[in-house]
Amino acid sequence: MNKRKFRSFDEAQIEYYKKHPKEIKSYLKIAFEEYQKDGDEKAFLSSLAMAAKAHGGFSKLAKETGLNRENLYRALSERSDPRFSTVMQVLGKLGISLRPA
Repeated sequence: MNKRKFRSFDEAQIEYYKKHPKEIKSYLKIAFEEYQKDGDEKAFLSSLAMAAKAHGGFSKLAKETGLNRENLYRALSERSDPRFSTVMQVLGKLGISLRPA
């Protein structure tokens, strides 16, 4: 008997945003608004990492930003403390800009 393989929530979310790339911008906007409310940097970086994966992965994003792939992956992990310039480069390549309220 074959066992059915289930996707994780993250896998399903990445698949959805790959099929609907225009919605990544709204997703990250909401993630940033939540970060501004609660200061949960790890949750925001996790959202940014998910958007990077849906955008085509860390290798593609590394080529587009000129950043090292391993460093980029580490910068967006939950155990990191990335430089602001790194976050801004990633946001820029994902089509997001920060504007004053």
